Amino acid sequence: MKIVIINYGAGNIQSIKFAIQRLGYEAILSDDAEEIRAADKVIFPGVGEASSAMNKLKTSGLNKIISELKQPVLGICLGMQLMCNSSEEGSTQGLGIFDIDVIKFSKKVKVPQIGWNQISNLKSDLFQGVAEKDHIYLVHSFYAPLCADTIAESFYELNYSAALQKDNFYGTQFHPEKSSEVGEQILKNFLEL
Repeated sequence: MKIVIINYGAGNIQSIKFAIQRLGYEAILSDDAEEIRAADKVIFPGVGEASSAMNKLKTSGLNKIISELKQPVLGICLGMQLMCNSSEEGSTQGLGIFDIDVIKFSKKVKVPQIGWNQISNLKSDLFQGVAEKDHIYLVHSFYAPLCADTIAESFYELNYSAALQKDNFYGTQFHPEKSSEVGEQILKNFLEL
C-alpha cells in the first residue's frame, strides 16, 4: 500500500510517519502531484496558522490537487480545518470540501484548548474499536461547528466537530498520532478503509 503524507511545510510530519510505522506500514513525504494522486491513502497534516498554510498550498498548486483526490484522504487538525469552506483565522478561504466555516472559541474559555478530551456520537468506520467517551489529544483555538458532515463530537465551551467525513474525505480536529492507543486504532482504521 502506498501512503503519502502531503509535505507542504505546515505539518507535524515526523510524528505521523512514526505512528504509521508503529502500525507496520511505511509512508512517504511528498509535494509531488503525481505521487500524491497515485497514493492508496493520503494524509493531509497541519500545524500552524491557517492563512500561511493555505498560501503554501496555493504556491505549490496542491490546493487544487487535494480537492480532486478520489482515494481516502485524512486531514489532521489544521489539515481538517483547511478542508472546510473558510476559517476565521487570517480570514482564510478553505478548500470547500466540508460545507462549514471554522470559527474561534469565545473569550469565555482559555485558548488554545490543549490536552485530552473525550469524543462522542461516533458515526463512521473510522471509529471501529473506539468507544464513546474515549480520550483524544487536541491543540486548537478554532473549531468546525456541528454540521451534516460531523462524524464525532467533542465538548469545549460547546459541542463541536471532532471529526468530519464527506465521501472519501475524512478530517480529525484531534491528533491521532498523539492520542495513544485510541489514535493508533483510528489511524489503523483509516489505513484499512
